[in-house]
Amino acid sequence: MVFDLSSLGEGIYTFRNGSSMKSVNQQPDGFEREDSNPEEMGSFVEGDIYQPFVPKNAVKFKSKKWLKATIPYEISNDFSLSELQRIRNAFQIFHKKTCIRFAPRSTQQDYIAIEGSTSGCWSTVGRAGGKQILNLQRNVCIRRTGTILHELMHVLGFFHEHTRHDRDNYVAVNVKNIKPDSVGNFRKELQDRTTTHGIPYDLGSVMHYSSTAFSWNGNPTIVPKVKFAGKIGQRNGFSSKDIQSIITMYC
Repeated sequence: MVFDLSSLGEGIYTFRNGSSMKSVNQQPDGFEREDSNPEEMGSFVEGDIYQPFVPKNAVKFKSKKWLKATIPYEISNDFSLSELQRIRNAFQIFHKKTCIRFAPRSTQQDYIAIEGSTSGCWSTVGRAGGKQILNLQRNVCIRRTGTILHELMHVLGFFHEHTRHDRDNYVAVNVKNIKPDSVGNFRKELQDRTTTHGIPYDLGSVMHYSSTAFSWNGNPTIVPKVKFAGKIGQRNGFSSKDIQSIITMYC
């Protein structure tokens, strides 16, 4: 399934290809497509993972699980009432199906700040310490509940399904169709630095990217090797294995 990164250090907070981060104010490409997953269009690692630069003399920190499975949050005034309701509906899905609880922040030091700037859909992976931003661009990232769930899964400490160390048994990656500057988005995670919790690969996961993710020509970049009746890259909601992963990691 997806990855528990709670034991990782600062290594996940640097770009895999060594490139510098593009401006977060840059409008991601492709948002005009109604059927696209907006988190695949950003300029961050794998499209939507924010990995801040860590200076050499900075104190090292580890991505950690949230204490008592509770994530304190603040929501900016960027959103309309209907958008706020969609975000809260996503919280309720976690509450109903798992032990995860999102709670308004009071005095907690570690919390997420949900913002709606025009920089796309992105989040840090896991509890980074202090204030950490989860950005859900208005009219883009909250059109579908699954996109909100996807970004909140990053907050909990989960990476994308298509970068699992065992993914080659289940999908073929067509490098020739990938944008040259996006090939690094398909590098597999190291087996000794991540865990799948023993949960099988999930083509239906809300953390799986679509078949044409990062394609330069519209042709598939990810092709299932096994029979699958659904749509990879779905953003309708959790799969049963998504729920199982969260419960195994937190509950």
